[in-house]
Amino acid sequence: MSSILAVGIATLDIVNTLEAYPQEDEEVRALSQSRVRGGNATNSLVVLSQLGQDCSWAGVLPREPDAQIIVDDLDGYHVDLAAVQRPRSGKLPTSYIFLSAETGSRTIVHYRDLMEYGFSAFDELDLANFEWIHFEGRNVPELGKMLKKTRQVGIPCSLEVEKPRKGIEALFDLPDVLLFSRAWVRQRGFDLAEDFLESRSWNRPVFVAWGEAGAWCREPDGAVLHAPAPAVDVVDSLGAGDVFNAGVIDGFVRKLPLQDVLNHAVRLATGKCARKGLLI
Repeated sequence: MSSILAVGIATLDIVNTLEAYPQEDEEVRALSQSRVRGGNATNSLVVLSQLGQDCSWAGVLPREPDAQIIVDDLDGYHVDLAAVQRPRSGKLPTSYIFLSAETGSRTIVHYRDLMEYGFSAFDELDLANFEWIHFEGRNVPELGKMLKKTRQVGIPCSLEVEKPRKGIEALFDLPDVLLFSRAWVRQRGFDLAEDFLESRSWNRPVFVAWGEAGAWCREPDGAVLHAPAPAVDVVDSLGAGDVFNAGVIDGFVRKLPLQDVLNHAVRLATGKCARKGLLI
């Protein structure tokens, strides 16, 4: 299968499952708690590995005890770590997550005290080993250099735009595929995915995941596609966007038609919401 590199972060997720999300200043008891690996890029790689893809991660993992959780989990999914930087300083990024059993929603508080993966490390990689490269939309100045090099060597790539990052709009013409979150689109003032997709000209496929409404894709010729999400009882929505992104990437490396790529990604993300974890 294709060799896929993802550039982004891994986190320690401390997940508390609650009967319902608490009110401010309320004290509640958790139904359960777990400490697991998280992070957008590594979540997508774990899904891609289960889909039969050969996966590698490029990120930063400090040499401290919590990092072993990341190593053990990614080793279990055969994700290659040769491109990972291992500094002796810094703390593994930590996400404190509250899952509501009542609604299936998740609320996240994130803490980070770690250097970002930079272009100097990326520039040392032999990109000829990869058939697709996926980037998280973070560390924008360094990300721009990485995208430009990827474009120069002619490897197809995708960019996830999940959170507001100063200057990231200037990079939208560099990747082959753009993946936007509903939160980012709404932050830009759009209440409908279709309005956002039609707000400017795009000369590449652009995807927007929209939760229970499914997802949309605009083709380079301007046609807008939609895949509705099947109705499910939401058990755990944590990581659904990362699963959607993995489905899109898997569809592209398998050279599926765009509508089939969109259907594939929505089916995977919806199935994930119906169960806990990232097993597909």
